[in-house]
Amino acid sequence: MDHTDSTYPVQRSDAEWRELLSPAEYQVLRQAGTERPFVGEYTDTTEEGVYSCRACGAELFRSEHKFASHCGWPSFYVPSAEDGVEYIEDNSLGMRRVEVRCSNCGSHLGHVFEGEGYPTPTDQRYCINSISMRFEPKQ
Repeated sequence: MDHTDSTYPVQRSDAEWRELLSPAEYQVLRQAGTERPFVGEYTDTTEEGVYSCRACGAELFRSEHKFASHCGWPSFYVPSAEDGVEYIEDNSLGMRRVEVRCSNCGSHLGHVFEGEGYPTPTDQRYCINSISMRFEPKQ
């Protein structure tokens, strides 16, 4: 998943991403990996604030849209701004999923699921890797 094309405002070479990110961050953000469930630093965070892309700093989600899904990863029912993320059909692992990427740098964030029955306004669950984000508490 080396996004060096001109579709993203933030452009870096693969070598630059490897230098900027830890090996675990690189594996998730640039190679569409997934961190293990229930180990991410933001899985159970309830503090108010903003979640931004760990790779480029673009705002992605806000705490008021986060909910306890008990799935093992931070869950949100809507991104901060619809144009802040992009959606890619993902047919890996023998299932149809929708990958969520940062629209600013193309980094993999997680997946979005619909119709699972959570009591949220959108009936969606953005299942996002903690390692894909940085959290800034509200001041």
